[in-house]
Amino acid sequence: MSGDANHAESGVRGTQPAALLLDTKCTLGEGATWCAATGRFYWVDIEGARLWRHDPADGRSTFWRMPERLATFALCADPHYLLLGLASHLAFFDLATGEMRRIVDVEPGLNTRVNDGRCDRQGRFVFGTKDEGSPLKAVGGFYRLNRDLSLERLALPAPAISNSIAFSPDGATMYYCDSPTREIRACDYRADGSVANDRLFVRLTDATGEPDGSTVDRDGGLWNAQWGGRRVVRYGPDGVETERVDVPTAQPSCVALGGAAPTQRVGRAQLGTLYVTSARCDLDAAALSGDPHAGGVFVATVARRGLPEPVFQGAPA
Repeated sequence: MSGDANHAESGVRGTQPAALLLDTKCTLGEGATWCAATGRFYWVDIEGARLWRHDPADGRSTFWRMPERLATFALCADPHYLLLGLASHLAFFDLATGEMRRIVDVEPGLNTRVNDGRCDRQGRFVFGTKDEGSPLKAVGGFYRLNRDLSLERLALPAPAISNSIAFSPDGATMYYCDSPTREIRACDYRADGSVANDRLFVRLTDATGEPDGSTVDRDGGLWNAQWGGRRVVRYGPDGVETERVDVPTAQPSCVALGGAAPTQRVGRAQLGTLYVTSARCDLDAAALSGDPHAGGVFVATVARRGLPEPVFQGAPA
């Protein structure tokens, strides 16, 4: 079943607006990820080629510089590592030493780069790419890095800008989008990794906004950051909007449900804090004067609860 993203839909509930947590001024903040094991929030600045980490317990933030643009990443079963989706390839990253271990190139020979990604419930990394040309063309793909580090392409339509990759709590449904179409799609995601029954999940009907990064809560609702729309919207498993969070910046980009921000008394295990990354690219001086915290991280307390982020089960050789 699918629905239109319409704030006038009956049953839509308002939540408190998001508030600024970190004024990091990322050029293109993305990849919002909460690490339940450590109680820390990770994200990336794609164009700034940085990996960021914030610890709500002490309020400290730190970053690592990357050798090229970092678009997405995954937590790993071995907590010493992250799996990085760099612009041109995948690699393991040792958090303690900064060592990179290259795994595989992605779409060599094409003018594309890695974009959005999440682990499935089986601990495999699913990601997509985006076209780097102008005008944009649907020439990218959706891929899965398996636990044995083999790479395979999923039988899904080629995107211009892949986004919104997320999985239902039981892992049987995959969500994804090609952002310029303003549609979020769903497909059956089988235990053997094959996909089937590709279908419309949501078509955005607000005057502004494109679907960007998503996460799924423990009730099966999909939370989607809507680029250019100043909002995060939650859709039930039937595709009908149930809640939205206003975000005080033009380009919210990705979301995660995690633990408490420093000023909130929400237990980390509850995963009831919505973290929202944002971007300042494509905003001119006039726009930035009215949107001074663009590129920051925002938070809101929501009634729903998240799920621990699945971790990549593969390991460096």
